[in-house]
Amino acid sequence: MGIKLIYFVRHGETELNAQNIRQGPGGSLNKKGREQALATARRFPKHKGHPQIIISSPYERTKETAEIIAKELHMKKIEYSDLLMERKNPTEIIGHYGQETNVKHIIDQIDKSYHADNLRVSDEENFIDLKKRAKKLLTYIGRRREKRIIMVTHGIFLKMVASYMLYGEKLTASQYNNLSYFNPINNAGIAICSYTTHFFKKNEWKLIVWNDLI
Repeated sequence: MGIKLIYFVRHGETELNAQNIRQGPGGSLNKKGREQALATARRFPKHKGHPQIIISSPYERTKETAEIIAKELHMKKIEYSDLLMERKNPTEIIGHYGQETNVKHIIDQIDKSYHADNLRVSDEENFIDLKKRAKKLLTYIGRRREKRIIMVTHGIFLKMVASYMLYGEKLTASQYNNLSYFNPINNAGIAICSYTTHFFKKNEWKLIVWNDLI
């Protein structure tokens, strides 16, 4: 039997977060976001139980967050994986304010996709897309050799990962919607999960901590 600990970290606050502007891969941390990332980094053990690897989404805000954590923990290497990216927003709303009429209409339509598994509004990732990617990420983690992993990712996708851990292939859009709505994850919040391999029964995922902050 073997146990892995995975520390999922949401990126710090960005300028676009603060302005309620819909983001794509761009968007750097603001001053508050950098302070949040540093405060989170200081919570990790630097000696016994030290994380062995940092793996990050390649988006600008997650890269910055990962770099701050790596510097504080004296870790020289960061790996990047597209599996950790945020849900892809429709192209037509990226860079626009959330309160714009057209953006609000599109977001309302997307919200309906969390009650209908296959609904797609534009070129965004829908529920089925995210569910498949969450499954791929958990398989990827299971194949890694490290026992203590930091993964820097994004809020919507992290909630999908947690939902898939709990429900597996039976996860429906409605179940994800309920879990997502009632379980927010703050900027630089930590979710701690364990993955246990067994010889004679199914390997096991557990969500230990959710949205842990200083």
